[in-house]
Amino acid sequence: MRGKALGAVIHVERLSFRYPGSTCDALRELSLDIEKGSLFGLLGPNGSGKTTLISLLMGLLTPGSGCIDIAQEGVSTRAALVPQDNAFYDCLSVLENLHFFAGVQGIRQSERIAAVIDTADLGAFRHTRAQRLSGGLKRRLNLAIGLLGEPHLLFLDEPTVGIDPQSRHFILEAIKRINAAGTTVVYSSHYMEEVQALCDEVGILDRGRFLARGNLHTLLGGDRGGQLSMGLDRAPDPALREALSHLAQCSDKQLKQLFALLSGTDVSVDRVRYGHADLEALFMHLTGHQLRD
Repeated sequence: MRGKALGAVIHVERLSFRYPGSTCDALRELSLDIEKGSLFGLLGPNGSGKTTLISLLMGLLTPGSGCIDIAQEGVSTRAALVPQDNAFYDCLSVLENLHFFAGVQGIRQSERIAAVIDTADLGAFRHTRAQRLSGGLKRRLNLAIGLLGEPHLLFLDEPTVGIDPQSRHFILEAIKRINAAGTTVVYSSHYMEEVQALCDEVGILDRGRFLARGNLHTLLGGDRGGQLSMGLDRAPDPALREALSHLAQCSDKQLKQLFALLSGTDVSVDRVRYGHADLEALFMHLTGHQLRD
């Protein structure tokens, strides 16, 4: 056993799980450390094992083999799950749902209910029955319920599926604020642009295995610069051609130097494209195919 990394709030080692009746493992010997305070993106197509892993980490499933250790500074960690499906009672109002789930957790502080209503911006809908809420508001109610216990560790399983862009933006910004306040967040999604916008650490999961995991900036090769493609109105002279040949991938500083060099010539730029790698490009490099539905 390799042991838990210093500062890790989640430690997983050689974790495997197979559903009863299945002929293959849903997860196969996964190992993972997630540091306290991080916003970890769990990325993969439907069926890759994301929900299975979260269910194991939350204790909702029992591992077939392997080790799971969830702790914060030697003490028990409060964890909460915001599931992919709506987890509240349609016949109750927003406020009634929050009071019910607070009571289940032994939370009697009205201030806490007021705080999660504020976080999810549900004040105008507190007396609205859940069944009358829009899809985006239902997702926000799900989030508010998950925050009632002031968790140290928050699992979010596909929290923006099937909602409008405005609601998606609100939820993503709320998650950033929750993480900035000190909560460790594990964010599961198959929306690559969301994970790239939110997360500092990422694990790419497919067919029950991690294809890559680690710091997002490092995985995307940020230190190596961005990819550069440029069209010129005429063939450059030999000296300029030599300079350009070394800049297929360059840093932002080198890009500025290149344009300064071009400004002193009679060569004009017809088109330019510059950018760093993204998660979709990384995934396709690792697997040779796009994320599956």
